[in-house]
Amino acid sequence: MKILVSACLLGICCRYDGRGNPKEWIQKLAGTEQLIPVCPEQLGGLPTPRPPVEWREGKALNCEGGDCTEAFLRGAQEALKLARLTGCELAILKARSPSCGSREIYDGTFSGRRIQGQGAAARLLSANGIRVFDETEAEKYLLEGISMAEAVKTAETVRYKSTDEIVDMAETAKAANANESETEGE
Repeated sequence: MKILVSACLLGICCRYDGRGNPKEWIQKLAGTEQLIPVCPEQLGGLPTPRPPVEWREGKALNCEGGDCTEAFLRGAQEALKLARLTGCELAILKARSPSCGSREIYDGTFSGRRIQGQGAAARLLSANGIRVFDETEAEKYLLEGISMAEAVKTAETVRYKSTDEIVDMAETAKAANANESETEGE
């Protein structure tokens, strides 16, 4: 089975802080499954390292107030394209990430508080029929002796936003940026 995997979980130094977050059990999974590394944030054009980002009011904002929404949505589209090109039916993504979080994300206040929701790539992948697990869910299945193929068949799909809603978020963000630019020019 081909599985899209957050590159940081494979030890690739692509997180916002320039580090990786390797998981030994994912390294072992590479012995039985074909893992396809992906970092939607880098695919969207963001550098490493970069300021941390959280979703607030439909925008991906970094801790300095910069709007990264377009980069996050572009990265989500590229992750979906990669999944389709490689035939992935499953993705194991980094928990709580603004791109990859599949069940919860940070609340946008940079206070460490979490809320139910999905990151941009997790939402888009889910909306397009790709089963998305965070690393804790996937590890639980494997510890229980359930193969990833079986997990894909039995797991509940969580979808918080449809593809149309993601596109609407992008259009709203672009319009807001255009309005801000017009206001600044006056």
